Amino acid sequence: MKTFYWLVKREFWEHRGGFLWTPVIVGGVFLLLNLMGIVAGEVIGAQHGLHFMFNDNSLLHHPLDADDLSKAGTMMDLVMYSTSFIISMVLGFVVFFYCLGALYDDRRDRSLLFWKSLPLSDTASVLSKVVAGTVLAPLIAAVCGVVTGIAMLLLFAITLSFHGVNVWHLLAYAHPFQVIANLVGAIPLYALWALPATGWLLLCSAWARSKPFLWAAVLPVAVGLMLGWFNLIGTNIAGGSWYWKDVVARILFSVFPGSWLGAGNYQGVSSGAEHSLDALNLANIYSVMASPSFWIGAIAGLAMLAGAIWLRRWRDDT
Repeated sequence: MKTFYWLVKREFWEHRGGFLWTPVIVGGVFLLLNLMGIVAGEVIGAQHGLHFMFNDNSLLHHPLDADDLSKAGTMMDLVMYSTSFIISMVLGFVVFFYCLGALYDDRRDRSLLFWKSLPLSDTASVLSKVVAGTVLAPLIAAVCGVVTGIAMLLLFAITLSFHGVNVWHLLAYAHPFQVIANLVGAIPLYALWALPATGWLLLCSAWARSKPFLWAAVLPVAVGLMLGWFNLIGTNIAGGSWYWKDVVARILFSVFPGSWLGAGNYQGVSSGAEHSLDALNLANIYSVMASPSFWIGAIAGLAMLAGAIWLRRWRDDT
């Protein structure tokens, strides 16, 4: 176990830019853009006599009841979820290209020979990359997302303070620890959901002698186009929509957090603040595990990981 811990730590050290600095930079850029928007709004408002903020204080002059305070807490929770969502989208690209190059880069720079000289199993080496990409990286992204969301709330509170609107007491009704618990609690689901993509990308990374991206992306798309052509000429080999949804989408896009949310949940997220939180709670998102396709994808992902381990053992391009 200690060896496996150091293998995961090695992955973090070698990919610190993607795992740590990318979510930090994305959160910083997001805050900077919001700050620039607020400053621009203040300047334009001062030049043209417009009031973009709550200068009339009409919304906060009356005492807030329990329902108003609950809604305020819900809105602040959604701010933290929204910043986490943006960072998670970037995380999907980071994990995609990390898995695609994880084994290929070791062969390309010949560092594979060094690692094989150590008493480390191929299974532990490959699984450490899976854990680094689907557990460690989302954990860092979740923390960065919530911290960015809290910074956003503080930025809005400071801005409103300059207009004589005191909303600092409302910050006590946010639930940052609950948001972090929900985001961290979703990581095991993400690791299982992303297995088809991590397995496929690592398999291509271990197998391709060059240009693993083309093999990983072009091959399934080409097969889908061939199936579509056969269906077009009347040879109904397989449903085209089934292949694109359950094969191509799973092996290419399941590394993006939240991709397990179905159309019904996406509609719930966009239908209102309270419905959004209901759609994002752990009990709801884990319900996807009741689907047979979830476990079929996980088993297929494990099979492809086994193939990647086998290829890493025997393929060194020398």
